[in-house]
Amino acid sequence: MENALILVIEDEPEIADIIETYFIREGFRTISAGDGVVGLAHHAMLKPDLVILDVKLPGQDGYEVLAAIRRRGDTPVIMVTALAEDLDKLQALRIGADDYVVKPFNPMEVVARAKAVLRRTFGRLSGSMLRVGPLTIDPQAHSARIDTADGSVALELTKTEFRLLRHLAGSPNRVFERSELVDACLPEGDALNRTVDSHLSNLRRKLASAGADGLLTSVRGVGYKLAAPHG
Repeated sequence: MENALILVIEDEPEIADIIETYFIREGFRTISAGDGVVGLAHHAMLKPDLVILDVKLPGQDGYEVLAAIRRRGDTPVIMVTALAEDLDKLQALRIGADDYVVKPFNPMEVVARAKAVLRRTFGRLSGSMLRVGPLTIDPQAHSARIDTADGSVALELTKTEFRLLRHLAGSPNRVFERSELVDACLPEGDALNRTVDSHLSNLRRKLASAGADGLLTSVRGVGYKLAAPHG
């Protein structure tokens, strides 16, 4: 959860500021949007780790924004609203909200609930076997291997290389910008775009040597993705 990015979609600037302040105090990064259109644009571009979403928004309401987020994937979402009716809560949960907080709220409670949701999310991701084409990653054993016609080849990776590979494998075919990979995978003091290029160059060489040439590719002017070659 360290350095996780929180997107706050809230049309009342004072409330958004309070929520952001409390998250920042706890070491999170934040970005805010005052309506659903801007919020969805931020979500598409920045790929936040969790969304705090108000129901009463100008234009698209929170339920519509939540539905749009769910069509894109499984980003955790906590609804924050003045509506306390059970039907409203059920609607949010039915569409796919991970939690629900009613105004007026204690900002510390929102942060605590967000941490609980993120623990569940990261725990699920970190404990699951990841497979992309011939690659299998076991996060718990901190191991990765390539399956070939002649058998399984273990990858000898540095800690940073393994972290990058696991992060890329969590969303196959998605192109990650260098800055995203720096924020998510590189330790403090090593966080430079050219440094991530060096790590990924070494990682690509090791994958190719193990029989998985073309698994890790660069997208010119954008970043990197992990995808099984066709054919």
